[in-house]
Amino acid sequence: MTVSGYSVAGEETVVAVPELDVCFDIGKSPEQFIPINNVLVSHGHIDHISGLAYHLSHRQFCGQKAGNVYAHPELIEPIGQILTAWGVLDGSPIKANLIEVNAGSEFKIKPNIFARVFQTFHNRTSLGYTIIERRKKLKPEFSGLSGKEIVKLKKEGTQIENIIEMPLVTYLGDTAACDYSHLDFVKNSRVLITECTFYMDDNSERAKAGKHTHVKQLQEMLELLNNEHIVITHISQRTSIREAKAKLKKHLSEQIWNKLTVLMDLYPQNRAENGYRRKN
Repeated sequence: MTVSGYSVAGEETVVAVPELDVCFDIGKSPEQFIPINNVLVSHGHIDHISGLAYHLSHRQFCGQKAGNVYAHPELIEPIGQILTAWGVLDGSPIKANLIEVNAGSEFKIKPNIFARVFQTFHNRTSLGYTIIERRKKLKPEFSGLSGKEIVKLKKEGTQIENIIEMPLVTYLGDTAACDYSHLDFVKNSRVLITECTFYMDDNSERAKAGKHTHVKQLQEMLELLNNEHIVITHISQRTSIREAKAKLKKHLSEQIWNKLTVLMDLYPQNRAENGYRRKN
């Protein structure tokens, strides 16, 4: 998988996993993300959705089908109004499939790839998403059977397989530091994409007021989770990536630090990572 994007607090956040055909938020619309069919909106702040109209309009211009936009029910109508207004200004309607989702919702991305929605703690409409792969696995009691015997059981209607869920990527969007370990699919997601907005010692109250995460809170939050890779987004404009990395290394355990990548970091640590590559 490739995790690609751009994220600066208050300016723009857009994070995509092209292989899974999903784009989390769309603060602006990079050209390379236009072919992605599914935009999963975490919340309605302008730095997270201001690129939506361009994304959808440019898909039409390129002859692609209407894109799917998944968002909290309270956001669907105002998003529709924005698209209508832009369509008037642009001279042609902007087509989109606007789909309501809420905590507990689940929807199909590909035949065996699903998105599961959960509540996050930023504002009343903020949502997180986990992309899950479902695989069928033969039940242990049938493992010694021949192919013909398995086919016979299937024809007889015997349930010979278990459904295995593999959580691939979780996106938290903007969130206060919280315990997400009670959600197994978040806890065990292969990749966790989470914000860490504030890094300076005197920013703790600002983080609390805006329901963002401060670097001092990150260790307690992440040590409860089993993710293989952690991608940090949404660094404040007041903090350079170099400064953020220094603070992260200071406040995180070595185990968590070795799992971590800062989005847009041009000089990540050199680590062997099977099946996972960074794209800046």
